[in-house]
Amino acid sequence: MKLPVHLNALRAFEASARYRSFLAAAQELNVTPAAVGQLVRGLEEWLGTPLFIRSSSGRARLVATDAALRALPDIRAGFDRLAIGLERLKEGAGGGVLTVTVSPAFAAKWLLPRFERFQAACPDTDLRLETNLKPVDFVAQRVDIGVRYGAGSWQGLVAEKLMDEEIYPVCSPELLRSQPLHEPGDLGRVTLIHDLSMDGHAGFPTWEAWLQKMEVAGVAASRGLRINNSAAVLQAAIEGRGVALARSVMAHDDLASGRVLRLFPGIRFASELAYYVVYRPESAGMPKLRAFRDWLLREAASGGRLL
Repeated sequence: MKLPVHLNALRAFEASARYRSFLAAAQELNVTPAAVGQLVRGLEEWLGTPLFIRSSSGRARLVATDAALRALPDIRAGFDRLAIGLERLKEGAGGGVLTVTVSPAFAAKWLLPRFERFQAACPDTDLRLETNLKPVDFVAQRVDIGVRYGAGSWQGLVAEKLMDEEIYPVCSPELLRSQPLHEPGDLGRVTLIHDLSMDGHAGFPTWEAWLQKMEVAGVAASRGLRINNSAAVLQAAIEGRGVALARSVMAHDDLASGRVLRLFPGIRFASELAYYVVYRPESAGMPKLRAFRDWLLREAASGGRLL
């Protein structure tokens, strides 16, 4: 079976089915509604079957037929593959723009402080950062590679462990001078700062889990200051707002600079979650992606020390 000579008709069909409107499809494709309708009708004539049930009134004037609905997933997957192929044609020798997705906190506390080292290692590659607290669709948002925090499994993505993480309480030197904290039970005298950036995610470290493991009684684990950004949690601790339950990767530079101090250093608490480099398997051969991935792994192996 031969495909239509032009892909424009398939694009018009897919967009019309998604919006249930020739007008909305036309706006996306930057053509007129009449042109979209003509392309769809031409495709229907070529196939010998209707693709839409048309209505002259109502909010959804186009309703895809059962046959069209069955075909749409494969057509959309085909467009996704075409987009990947075009990216490979554009990637050249490894330069250009690499789109990277990370959380806002990871960007602020780990990646951006090390950005100059990546520029020195890969001067021909520019980074475009997509910062989001929630996982993004790599295909729909044209993302090349990312760093995610979790258990290591994301559908459709290769995941390589970048860094494990330890959890520990931290506070400012000023707070510690004004309020001595010699053992975990002393935390009942200070404000606890809670990280809600992954609230409800299985395995995400909480004050409740930490205190329970330490078998600490008499501390109101549910009270205190709640913040949904890990970088802001650390900033609140730096400013003396209370004691934060810090994640070692995020707190690394603040701890090294003395902006925060680690409490009870003899107590160990490993996180169930870790940081992973993630990318689509079909993108693994991109030179600029490999260069960034290798740089991330080298940084993590070195302990991420800033010069």
